[in-house]
Amino acid sequence: MVDMSDSFVKVASVQDLPSGSKKTYDIRGKSVLLANIAGKIYAIGAICNHKKWDLSEGRLEGDYIVCVGHGSKWNLKTGAGVFRRPLPPEPTYEVKIEDGFIYVKV
Repeated sequence: MVDMSDSFVKVASVQDLPSGSKKTYDIRGKSVLLANIAGKIYAIGAICNHKKWDLSEGRLEGDYIVCVGHGSKWNLKTGAGVFRRPLPPEPTYEVKIEDGFIYVKV
């Protein structure tokens, strides 16, 4: 039997996520935000754990996604939240690119 928790899921074509863009995908029942920062793809939890907004509605600022709801920022590399009060981190997911496709391990 194959342990599916250790496998990558094919999510999208690299062409579907050009540099400077972001999009939320449902991957095995989890909402995952993919963001392309200068050709590097990052994957973190897509729902702001502060007020439950979809982070894909926010804006990119360097290595951060800024929530449109209340301005909390999430580091795309670490998942760490930045706000006026401490926030739990968003989960981060491993990403690999193979044959022009984005794969995410959730």
